[in-house]
Amino acid sequence: MSAGTLRKPEQETEQGFGRPQVFAVAGCYFVASFAALGLPPYLTQILPELGDRGARWAGVLYIVPTVFGALGAPLWGRLADRYGRKRLLLRAQLGLAVSFLLAGWADSLLTFTLALTLQGILGGTFAASNGYLGSALRGPALSRALTLMQGSARAALVAAPILVGSLSGWLSPHRQYALLAVLPLTAALLLAALPEPAPARAARHRTEQSAPEAPPTVSLRALYVLEFAFVFSTVISFPYLIALVDDRLPGTSPTLSGVLFALPHLVYLVSALAVHSAFRDRPRAGVVLGFTCVALGLAGHGVAASLPALIAVRLLLGAGLTLGLVSLSVLAADCARGRAPGGLFGSIEFFSKAGAVAAGVAAAAGSARFGPAAPVLTGGAAAAVTALATLLTAPTLRTRWSR
Repeated sequence: MSAGTLRKPEQETEQGFGRPQVFAVAGCYFVASFAALGLPPYLTQILPELGDRGARWAGVLYIVPTVFGALGAPLWGRLADRYGRKRLLLRAQLGLAVSFLLAGWADSLLTFTLALTLQGILGGTFAASNGYLGSALRGPALSRALTLMQGSARAALVAAPILVGSLSGWLSPHRQYALLAVLPLTAALLLAALPEPAPARAARHRTEQSAPEAPPTVSLRALYVLEFAFVFSTVISFPYLIALVDDRLPGTSPTLSGVLFALPHLVYLVSALAVHSAFRDRPRAGVVLGFTCVALGLAGHGVAASLPALIAVRLLLGAGLTLGLVSLSVLAADCARGRAPGGLFGSIEFFSKAGAVAAGVAAAAGSARFGPAAPVLTGGAAAAVTALATLLTAPTLRTRWSR
């Protein structure tokens, strides 16, 4: 993703806030996400150290931060609108640092569970970062920034497990929580130098009042439904993908399985901004196409029985992931006009995390009863239904815009 593509027209950016600030926010989110995204896959190694010898609680603890993050996101968003987005973004980074330190030094399963709970309650860096950006940017500039933020998440999702695995020879994943707490702390120090864009909001509001704009493409309710459905459809394939690969290709090396897992996210990293340029003026079409590609890609996982076939369906899933995430970013930026960004992005984060929790539960239940192919088929069916519903209800998705 090139920096040049983030050049914005003057009317879309608050004075004093441009590309350096956008990249700083995205970079800070990337480094702060390492522990949150890189360590949960190693819960089966961490829990025996805390007395859970069979790691029976791994599945539950995997979603604990997500559940409490979803519950806390709307509240933190509203507080950001009231007390300042920069202040609440710093709070989120410092909250992660505190929870990681507690997790790293926990000596019992109860203390470790408390640390993960605090991670969810005190974290929320993605929603806080988006709310901060939403208070300074609008229109295509905001949707490009949100696309870049998703790129940071994808990059961390790819790189973090590799880093944690590399360090595990010297330091156990459990103790790495304490070590990696330095990353959100560093991010907080860097973010402290950024401006607080909230004071410019009144001037932007006057501009919007003098030049009425077209209503958003979809209503907030429709955006929340699409966010939930998209996260559910894509995340449901994550937990049992390695088991599916082993079932289809016995003897596959862990490295190759990891590459197959990362392929969709790599597709996003190399193509997201190009997709943004192509679909920023037709995000509803991008959403329908994204859900369609996700449905076809996941259905393909159910029948792929060779390495080339698995690579092909993973790339198709990556295309759907990119189209969906980028188009949802455009729709979110569209809905952000005239609304308090902290509350909006906190609510979006709630539905996103709710989709992830539902996906985890469905994946566990389906895999236990029907085998490792069940989650991808369930996700494919959900994506197909959503694509069809979005296509059929297109005339009703546009609603009169009001603050």
